[in-house]
Amino acid sequence: MDTSIKDIDTYIARQPGAVQPLLNKVRVTIAKAVPQATEVISYGMPAFKHHGMVAYFAGFKKHYSIFVPQALAAFKEELKEYRTAKATLQFQFDKPVPVRLITKIVKYAAKVNLEKEALKKLKNKKK
Repeated sequence: MDTSIKDIDTYIARQPGAVQPLLNKVRVTIAKAVPQATEVISYGMPAFKHHGMVAYFAGFKKHYSIFVPQALAAFKEELKEYRTAKATLQFQFDKPVPVRLITKIVKYAAKVNLEKEALKKLKNKKK
């Protein structure tokens, strides 16, 4: 993990030239989907936070990924053509950024975060 990276612009600038436009498109897609989210660097990766983490994204040697722990299970059918792990969705460099899919997933993740926040508030009121 590179702790010298303090913002998403720096992270993207340090990626190979061919990867930068893809990561910028992911960044813009997430920002448009959840405009109230804040950009952060967490675990050395770009991320968006809104009442908890909404999504991380990162470039790798042979692919780029988004990490959305609270959402991928809900999209199992739509993700069949992609390589996934528990909270990770991988995309190949030679394919277009799946803007609609990413938008749908991160909106869902933000909604889950808001619901968790509302439940916490409700529990705290009952105490």
